[in-house]
Amino acid sequence: MPGHDTGAAPPPTDAGVGADPRGIDPDVLAAALAGLCAPRKTLPAKLFYDPEGCRLFGLITGLPEYYVTRTERALLDVVAPQVAAGVAPDAVLVEYGASDEAKALLLLDATDRFSAYVPIDVAGPELALLAARLHASHPRLDVHPVTADFLAPLALPAALDGRPRLGFFPGSTIGNLDPAAARAFLRQVHATLGAGARFLVGSDLRKDPAVLVPAYDDAQGVTAAFNRNILHRLNREAGADFDPLAFEHRALWNDALGRIEMHLVSPRPQEVRLGDRRIRFAAGETIHTENSYKHTVAGLRALAAESGWTVLRVWTDPAAMFSIHLLGESTQHQELPA
Repeated sequence: MPGHDTGAAPPPTDAGVGADPRGIDPDVLAAALAGLCAPRKTLPAKLFYDPEGCRLFGLITGLPEYYVTRTERALLDVVAPQVAAGVAPDAVLVEYGASDEAKALLLLDATDRFSAYVPIDVAGPELALLAARLHASHPRLDVHPVTADFLAPLALPAALDGRPRLGFFPGSTIGNLDPAAARAFLRQVHATLGAGARFLVGSDLRKDPAVLVPAYDDAQGVTAAFNRNILHRLNREAGADFDPLAFEHRALWNDALGRIEMHLVSPRPQEVRLGDRRIRFAAGETIHTENSYKHTVAGLRALAAESGWTVLRVWTDPAAMFSIHLLGESTQHQELPA
């Protein structure tokens, strides 16, 4: 799980002209078929974030085992004013995966140099609500929501051309991307933001698995419910007939790959309908639902360098649980306070 979501899917809308009379979402069905018909069954993590998934993830962020959100927030309280002090006048803040404005406000309220804010996410209705709130609370700020998958190529509003840009990618969402995808994403952001831009990235750090695993397998079972909820969504939107309680939640640390993995395990042989297909599960077979890579500071520095960025500054909390990296160009002067 990211500290905030990788791209919450918009809530289901009323059926309209051309809609499937069974209520099946063709995009959800296609994504599920592609993953569950593969030799090793998977489901894309973006399917977690229906309204119930978003509610459950909100509960997860407050759990005692889930240190990520509170640790990042405390660190952002320190970092945001320092980053804002180095922002040029008339700057644009571009947030990738903006499920709400809470973290962006730490930067926006730290200086009057931001003239515009561009939240990017696939959830158009949520972005519209976000924009309405900011229009009311920050009437002098230009808000330009962009409804898009931020992993795909995208263009920023032409009205913002020529303004200095600071990209923002909080929540350790970069950990949900495998190294190749993370490099591709960072290169794409570099091209989108343009010459002279900076990019502020949050990243959870490697630590003792005794701390990591409970963050993804809490004692109250909230994360297990979050993981199983993806099956409820397939029942509703992909014509499936899963019994979610017939699958067990499993979180494990893969030390070789440096990542937490979440799986749904079938403890017995079973068969499930998905659209017009039948999907068979052997006893012990899993559906791999999510990865969360845990980087080191040196590893993130190398990843940035391979993607056309230079790390200008790194902050970590006192316990070295979480890190925030300011990326830029090697020729940029460091203007932040020491």
